[in-house]
Amino acid sequence: MTRIKICGLTRHEDLLGAVHAGADAIGLVFYAPSPRYVDLKTAADLARAVPPLVTVVGLFVNADAAQVREALAAVPLHLLQFHGDEDEAYCRQFDRPYLKAARVKPGLDLVQYAVGFPTAQAIVLDACVDGYGGGGEVFDWSLIPPQIGKPIVLSGGLDAGNVGEAIARVHPAAVDVSSGVEAAPGIKDTDKIRAFIAAVRSAGWLATD
Repeated sequence: MTRIKICGLTRHEDLLGAVHAGADAIGLVFYAPSPRYVDLKTAADLARAVPPLVTVVGLFVNADAAQVREALAAVPLHLLQFHGDEDEAYCRQFDRPYLKAARVKPGLDLVQYAVGFPTAQAIVLDACVDGYGGGGEVFDWSLIPPQIGKPIVLSGGLDAGNVGEAIARVHPAAVDVSSGVEAAPGIKDTDKIRAFIAAVRSAGWLATD
C-alpha cells in the first residue's frame, strides 16, 4: 500500500486533521525562505502532538550541520529529508534515517543519482523549478525509469485529482503532498487532505485487485 506524507504543516489543527485522516507521516519544514517554515518551538509542539506510529519528518535545504543537530536536539524527528545540494557524506552524518530529493528534469540519470546515496531510505522525486521544492508543479513522470535501485517517494504537484494516475504509472512506495492540500501556503485544508488520502487508498485497492 502506498504510504502518504503530508508536508509543510504549521498549525496544530492541520496536523490533527492529517493524522486523523490517515496520514502515515507528517513533514516539518526547517527552510526559512519557505512559507511553510516552522521555528524549533513550533516544530517541537507539533511533533509532540503526533500519535504513535506516525513518522515525523524534518525537511532541510542546504542547512548548516549545526542547524540540523539543533533541530534534532529540540524536536523528536524520526526521519530527515534533504532537499538541496547535499552529498551523501553530509546526509549520513546525523545517524538518522534520511530521504534525499532529486529535482527531476530531462538529462538527469536517476539511477546514477540513487547510486550516489547508498544510505538513503528512499529518493524523493520532485519537479525542477526555481528555488527548492516542486512549487506545486507536476513533472514528466515518463522521465522516471522502471527501477532506480531505491524506493521512490513521488512529489511535485500532486493532488486528489491526479494522485491515482501517478500511483498507477509510477508505483511509488510513498507520495508526498504539500500545496495540493492547502487553502493557502502553509495553511492546510482538511477536506482536501481527506480527499487526497481517499484517492491514494482507492488507487491502492485498484492496484491489488
